[in-house]
Amino acid sequence: MRFLRWLRDHLVTADAVYGLILYSALLVVLVDDHDALETFFISSGTIVVFWAAHVYAGTIATHRGPDGEPQSMRSAFRHTISHVSGMLYAAVLPAIIVLLSAFGVLSIENAVDDALDLVVLLLAVLGYFSFAQRGAKIIVRILGAIGTGLFGVLIIILNVIVH
Repeated sequence: MRFLRWLRDHLVTADAVYGLILYSALLVVLVDDHDALETFFISSGTIVVFWAAHVYAGTIATHRGPDGEPQSMRSAFRHTISHVSGMLYAAVLPAIIVLLSAFGVLSIENAVDDALDLVVLLLAVLGYFSFAQRGAKIIVRILGAIGTGLFGVLIIILNVIVH
């Protein structure tokens, strides 16, 4: 039960969804001009930089704790690290797939395709859990997962076009 709570608190978050979408858009943009190892390091490094920016922004902007009382920078930093960690965690599995291509297990094209498929699946799973947390019936959860996955594809495409 603790593990499920940890998953909910760290992966069923806006930051995790953002991390998945950002990582997938990076893969699509990078794959044509970079080899597998470069794609892995650039995409992973970019996620870490965006995560650090979120930590910085959250630490600076979090003036009060959950009880409404002012909190120290240290407390704000710890809270923010915990809160935005989903951005990093969400990118781990797709990054592992890309790293496999650096070792010759997959071609970079297949690795990126597999990583993108996994991202859409993860977005659908996050959508399912999001509807489950709201107490939705099973059919609504399933439809929500499908809709979340498809909307994720649209957002990834738009992100690639913009960047």
